[in-house]
Amino acid sequence: MIDRTRPLADRMRPRHLDEFVGQSHLLAPGRPLGEALAVGRPHSMVLWGPPGTGKTTLARMVAAAADAEFLTLSAVMAGVKDIRESAARGRANREAGRQTLLFVDEVHRFNKGQQDAFLPYIEDGTLLFIGATTENPSFELNNALLSRVRVYVLRTLEAEAIGRLVDSAMADAERGLGDARLQLEPAAREALTQLADGDARTALSLLEVAADLVGDDRVIGVARIREAAAGGRARFDKGGDAFYDLISALHKSVRGSAPDAALYWYARMLEGGCDPLYIARRVVRMASEDIGNADPRALQVGLDAWQAQERLGSPEGELAIAHAITYMASVPKSNAVYNAFNQAMADARSHGSLEVPVHLRNAPTKLMKSLGYGHAYRYAHDEPHGYAAGEHYLPEALSGRRYYRPTERGLERRIADRLAWLAALDEESGQR
Repeated sequence: MIDRTRPLADRMRPRHLDEFVGQSHLLAPGRPLGEALAVGRPHSMVLWGPPGTGKTTLARMVAAAADAEFLTLSAVMAGVKDIRESAARGRANREAGRQTLLFVDEVHRFNKGQQDAFLPYIEDGTLLFIGATTENPSFELNNALLSRVRVYVLRTLEAEAIGRLVDSAMADAERGLGDARLQLEPAAREALTQLADGDARTALSLLEVAADLVGDDRVIGVARIREAAAGGRARFDKGGDAFYDLISALHKSVRGSAPDAALYWYARMLEGGCDPLYIARRVVRMASEDIGNADPRALQVGLDAWQAQERLGSPEGELAIAHAITYMASVPKSNAVYNAFNQAMADARSHGSLEVPVHLRNAPTKLMKSLGYGHAYRYAHDEPHGYAAGEHYLPEALSGRRYYRPTERGLERRIADRLAWLAALDEESGQR
């Protein structure tokens, strides 16, 4: 009899490797994790991947392959005391000739001290450690722990793999939906595989809810699937890897002059629930970092879009941001200002407090004038062409330093021509 108190996603959890769907890059013959399972000699590891990709199931399979007792902790609720209790259980099992596998879900939520508590037990083999995380281990786990485990990256499940899981749930009378009369329309199956967004747990949960909504005809149609999925959003976790991956894709699409791709990633962020004002702020950053003086109008377009979002809200403001994104993705690009600023900041940090040249200082008092402040300063407006050819404006230690190097793109080409002309005037003056 089917235990209806357990969710369908839990009932359909694979029991053997041949039932596992996806992650062939890890489990195929010859792959390290697949080989470890095949020979029954697993190792400590961290499984990093999106929700619903099989991290917990893989951990259980590792325990079964090693004939190890499976212990589990959730980093959301556990602490060092729980880790020590698990280690005590591990020592008892080792004395009895059996391994102990400790599975730690959401391992990234443990702080540094808690992570360090695992180290001696992993080191001496008391515990076979498997951590699961949706966040980048490079940022969330300390180096001491990472040096003792192997990190495996799990991928989002493809629609074809989700479809096979759904088919199994429909056909499995023992663990699945358990109703031979229940039918899933092909169009509903396709909608389900798309709405699952690569998450096996989501797919099976939606199927279970849709099955509960069907009428006497026992047919699950597209309408039922969409009803079950009402209110769902694409994968998006503000502050998590998915969030930063999306904003990175948006920024790089603008930089790469790909307006269609930029609009897609922008839409993905909105669909995921991102605050449009955050995107507007990043778009203004793009104007200076990637366009700069190749088209100075980009900065104003970005600021206008930001202001439109603040004044109008959604959806009118979101359209203004789309306007700015497509403009910036389409105009000439230059990172000359960005590079120049970074180089100037590096010099400011590394050269200490270099004195302002005396001729550039203001002299509002007699004392300051007597000390030479402002002496021999040349007022550019009174010079030919409005330019004091050969004048120096940097500290002596940085004399001749050049930060801003305009490109040959957009307006910067004209700026480059003017700066080259001014440099020629400097040469003619004989003062440089």
